[in-house]
Amino acid sequence: MDILLLVVGLGLILAGANFLTDGSAALAQRFRVPEFIIGLTIVAVGTSAPELVVSLLSSIAGKSDVAIGNVVGSNIFNVFAILGVCALIRPLPLTRGNIRRDIPFGMVASLLLLALVSDSFFRGGAPDRIGRGDGVAMLVLYILLIGYTIRQARRSGPPAEETAGRRPMAGWLMAVMIAGGLAGLIFGGELFLDSATSIARKLGVSESVIALTLVAGGTSLPELASSVVSLVKGKSDMALGNVIGSNIANILLILGLSATIHPLSMDGITVWDLLMVVLSSVLLFLAAFTFKRRAIDRWEGAIFLAIYVAYIGYLIR
Repeated sequence: MDILLLVVGLGLILAGANFLTDGSAALAQRFRVPEFIIGLTIVAVGTSAPELVVSLLSSIAGKSDVAIGNVVGSNIFNVFAILGVCALIRPLPLTRGNIRRDIPFGMVASLLLLALVSDSFFRGGAPDRIGRGDGVAMLVLYILLIGYTIRQARRSGPPAEETAGRRPMAGWLMAVMIAGGLAGLIFGGELFLDSATSIARKLGVSESVIALTLVAGGTSLPELASSVVSLVKGKSDMALGNVIGSNIANILLILGLSATIHPLSMDGITVWDLLMVVLSSVLLFLAAFTFKRRAIDRWEGAIFLAIYVAYIGYLIR
């Protein structure tokens, strides 16, 4: 029964994220907000909505290991599993912007997370945690990063697609989609979290391991689906950008907001889990320089998948 409720909760989360994103994008278009800004903000955060809901509810419930484990596990899954699968389907070319801006931003975010939770190292035995001050700093950094990205996008000019020829969505439909999306996210998030916790207790597995594996993989399904679809349609840059943008949002926005609401302690999350997040960013950066090809090739995708399988084996051993 718990597995059924887990699947139902995940389905509500995914549907809610989709409705909220579409409704919010339609609302922004009605107020003539440029499409490229919508993509950089609403759509980017929309794919991370499942992680946001689960981590926020976990933070409010005092389950810090689930809140942190969800984000850490999602970031590891995004790079090693999603990009690994995508690279096996088709090599992923890396642009100069990916190498000079996007991937380094992701590395900085992962290193910042490692530094913020290393209180025992920097403060001589203090408990490892992300305090409210840390959370606020992460949120401010995310806002600054979004502002910088929007300015860069404006300098490059908006995309050729225009919304003038599109029929605007009816106001009542926008309201229904936004309200329904929020309801699906909240109710589905609570159902998913309660079911995952129950399954962990019955299996005798710690909630942190469930968060790093089952919860993280489940909440990353939007990124997996959108990345594979983008790749099949020949838009490999969107697949890569989706993963990198989601990882940055997971750390700075989701953990920042969760820690601002309630300080997060490490509990069952270890330094090795955080080092895996850093390793994923480093290997993604190094992939740009192998054999003088700025791309993630199939053999590199196979290595990414092998690393992820080995990591999961380490967790459940």
